[in-house]
Amino acid sequence: MSKKIILLALAIITVATVFAGCTQKTNTEQTEATQVNIGTYYQIPQDEAKRIMDEESDYIIVDAREQSEYDEGHIKGAIVIPYTEIEQKAEEMLPDKEQLILVYCRSGRRSKIAAQSLANMGYTNVKEFGGIIDWQYGIEK
Repeated sequence: MSKKIILLALAIITVATVFAGCTQKTNTEQTEATQVNIGTYYQIPQDEAKRIMDEESDYIIVDAREQSEYDEGHIKGAIVIPYTEIEQKAEEMLPDKEQLILVYCRSGRRSKIAAQSLANMGYTNVKEFGGIIDWQYGIEK
């Protein structure tokens, strides 16, 4: 009986440890530590994406929406690759699989799919930052 209690206690501790390690930080924090490793790409807050755009130079911004949405307004310097076409167009449009790639869409759903697709294709420096509906730093048409 005591072995069963010990095994049960170990199982509870293991499950609690796993769940404690899976918590995410809020999008309002601004440091590198706020990056949430999804396993194959990083999800970062929009202020971190803006900092990268302002301070770094070797990156590509991918808008994962449709061309018509992009034409209505997009983040300056972004290229459009609809998430449904990312697997067909990525190698041609994004030849360096180690280059920093910032991915967004309208609300964050399609950008997560696109970021995961890129990671599955072997891209190693993909950062997803949600949707343009929350972008507070201006857009261009």
